[in-house]
Amino acid sequence: MALAVVKPMSVPIGEQTKHRMVAIDAVTMSFGSYVAVQDVNLTVADGEFLAIVGPTGCGKSTVLNAIAGLLKPASGTVTIDGTAVKGVQNDIGYLFQQDALLPWKTSIENVELGLLFKGVSRPERRERSMNWLAKVGLKGFEDRYPHQLSGGQRKRVQMAQALIAGPKVILMDEPFSALDIHTRHLMQNELLRLWQEERRAVVMITHDLEEAIALGDRVAILAAGPRSRVIESFPVELERPRDVAEIKLDPRFMDLYRNIWASLRGEVEKSYERRD
Repeated sequence: MALAVVKPMSVPIGEQTKHRMVAIDAVTMSFGSYVAVQDVNLTVADGEFLAIVGPTGCGKSTVLNAIAGLLKPASGTVTIDGTAVKGVQNDIGYLFQQDALLPWKTSIENVELGLLFKGVSRPERRERSMNWLAKVGLKGFEDRYPHQLSGGQRKRVQMAQALIAGPKVILMDEPFSALDIHTRHLMQNELLRLWQEERRAVVMITHDLEEAIALGDRVAILAAGPRSRVIESFPVELERPRDVAEIKLDPRFMDLYRNIWASLRGEVEKSYERRD
């Protein structure tokens, strides 16, 4: 039986009627003479979940850090909610691959850090942090230190820490890659549940194509580096809410996976050839 063909989008998702929350316009990122990405164009609509995939060394993290304001483009512009990114942004939440918790602070002290930097009063910080720890299933763990928590529990604290201040954009750098497969599925579903409540714009980078499809509204592919660029963008037209384990059994999921992999595979092969 012939596979259903999912054509790449000619324009970014967002149905053009939705507000552009993140816009990357003709961005080139270079480090000395090395050009990591060149003329990258991407938009993320308000409430859209964009997943970016690509081979190792293609510049995924570089693009993410340009949105965060941690890296400055050599050319081109990055805007968040219509305002040019110039320096570290206050309206983003960043979920890192590795633990980013301060080991000398308790769970609740880690969660309230963002509110502390924003000047929120201590009673309000404490109340909101307590609510968020309960929301991520850690009621009763407020006074535990990171070393007293499991990997999944630490990731829950990180999610609360990233989301508590109501960021306009959530950036995620392979946030679940260090977890075992069962914990990863639990955390992915937990993330979708929390995201579904307020629908912030999300930009996630991952090496896991299944994860990208299961979580995202759209999957963008970066070419092999150097001078990487966006080569295709695929809409993920699967209903929400989703269960990441069950959605992978949907024939449409498998068709989409094959179509995206057909495009991504060549870039992965180029990346390995260049390292040899």
